[in-house]
Amino acid sequence: MSVNVRRDLVVALIGLALLLVWDLGAGDLWLIRPYADEEGFALRDHWFTRTVLHDGGRLLGYAMLAALLVNVWRPWTCKLTRAERWHWVGVTLLCVLLVPSLKQFSPSSCPWDLRQFGSVATHLSHWRWTEPDGGPGRCFPSGHATAAFAFFSGYFALRHAYPGAARWWLAAVVIAGIAFGWGQMARGAHFASHTMWTAWLCWALCAACFALLAPRAHAAP
Repeated sequence: MSVNVRRDLVVALIGLALLLVWDLGAGDLWLIRPYADEEGFALRDHWFTRTVLHDGGRLLGYAMLAALLVNVWRPWTCKLTRAERWHWVGVTLLCVLLVPSLKQFSPSSCPWDLRQFGSVATHLSHWRWTEPDGGPGRCFPSGHATAAFAFFSGYFALRHAYPGAARWWLAAVVIAGIAFGWGQMARGAHFASHTMWTAWLCWALCAACFALLAPRAHAAP
């Protein structure tokens, strides 16, 4: 097992442990309460949280995915083989598909659906999969956060050939993910843990895919 793979595994395990500790507490409600009252979320339709961070974040994700597809045929990462560039695209798409697919089976409703914020659902742990909360569900984990965290793939794709750029890429993805997550939390669309779990899932999937499949991509012409 290479040094990078061991480091990726350690990061994933530490992240998982921290997330499980977070889930045991009441951090989600504590963080979101400043943005809501019994009538709902004042920033739900605010131009910055909805138009800039939500709609703009989605468009940024589409633009980045398009840039990765262009990179396959007209590369701006010339040190990567075409197979490696395709691999980068494929892992990104897997992240984009994974989280929305998981959401379809989640009984957890969004914060703006909860009784304490003016709606009807009861706040339950998102791990109580067999117990409906009285709302529409399908809100865990955060699909919007994949517009940032799906691009963890770039860090893994770039770190051998472009280590400096990989670190900058990682920092940009984390900053964007935090911004998107805050925007969705302020709107009442997601709890902080929804975004955190999306980040963990994308990191773990990227780490696994690059550890298992990258050697083949390196070997391809």
